[in-house]
Amino acid sequence: MDFGLVLQTDPPASRVVALMRRAERNGFTHGWTFDSAVLWQEPFVILSQVLAATEHLKVGTMVTNPGTRTWEVTASSFATLNDMYGNRTVCGIGRGDSAMRVAGRKPNTLARISAAMRVIRALGRGEEADLGGGTAVRFPWISEGAELPVWMAAYGPKALRMAGEEADGFILQLADLYLTASMVKAVRGAAEAAGRDPASVTVCVAAPAYVTEDDSPAALAHARDQCRWFGGMVGNHVADLVARYGAHSSDVPDELTDYIKAREGYDYSHHGRTGNPDTAFVPDEIVDRFCVIGPVEAHVEKLSALRAAGVDQFAVYDMHDAQESVIDAYGSRVIPALNA
Repeated sequence: MDFGLVLQTDPPASRVVALMRRAERNGFTHGWTFDSAVLWQEPFVILSQVLAATEHLKVGTMVTNPGTRTWEVTASSFATLNDMYGNRTVCGIGRGDSAMRVAGRKPNTLARISAAMRVIRALGRGEEADLGGGTAVRFPWISEGAELPVWMAAYGPKALRMAGEEADGFILQLADLYLTASMVKAVRGAAEAAGRDPASVTVCVAAPAYVTEDDSPAALAHARDQCRWFGGMVGNHVADLVARYGAHSSDVPDELTDYIKAREGYDYSHHGRTGNPDTAFVPDEIVDRFCVIGPVEAHVEKLSALRAAGVDQFAVYDMHDAQESVIDAYGSRVIPALNA
């Protein structure tokens, strides 16, 4: 199993770079950043510094979207980094939650994501792509052998099917065992139905991880409070699904939707941050299911189960008061146990 580190690009950028370097030293293979231009600093500028400061770490967006940047600009940004540092990027893409809504726009449609993925992947590989209206372009400066995998974030049935049919990887932003197994099955089933090798679709589960010294009530309560924001973030996507499919639909499992009944609204100024007041509705049960918390042994047990469900990478959302200690605990005890 691979491991990634996910960070917001809060200033100072030097801290993001330092944490990514620390992650690489501890055996992490991927470094991911949010991409929301109003809320955080520009990720591609910072990812360039991360690549310069590391040797093998692959970097990417978790996630960009096809609405805030034109597709050739996104492809060029990734391709430039690959030309400088040697095929070390992954384009993670989704509908755009905070990036679009903070700017007063609606998240992108699946059709737009589909078209964008084709264009970004082709241009990133040095191939010709139609930007729309019959305008085909190719980057003349791309080196032979360039690659740009495109991984798609998804929750709903149509998005899961599209990820299996079209994406190089599937990003699932929660670590619930039942939901992960169900969604991985849907993605890989769609890949097989489309004539693809199901194993060719990389599966990345991304969620907060918080390592405690023990499983005492006090330790677990603190860990839950540090990670509760994540249930609120996921709840934004779940609310969209409920609006589309209904509260109790055969297309979307109740295990994903039931917990947002008490959700009243969401202020993006607190997005992805510990102490977010708009996430008080998230119960402890959801924190335990969606995140990975507890002593090292609990992390190893849950991650082993996720790997058995078909997960290829676990990406740690490291937004809490124990950033360095979680990276170090994973490097010294969790990653060696999983990869023994």
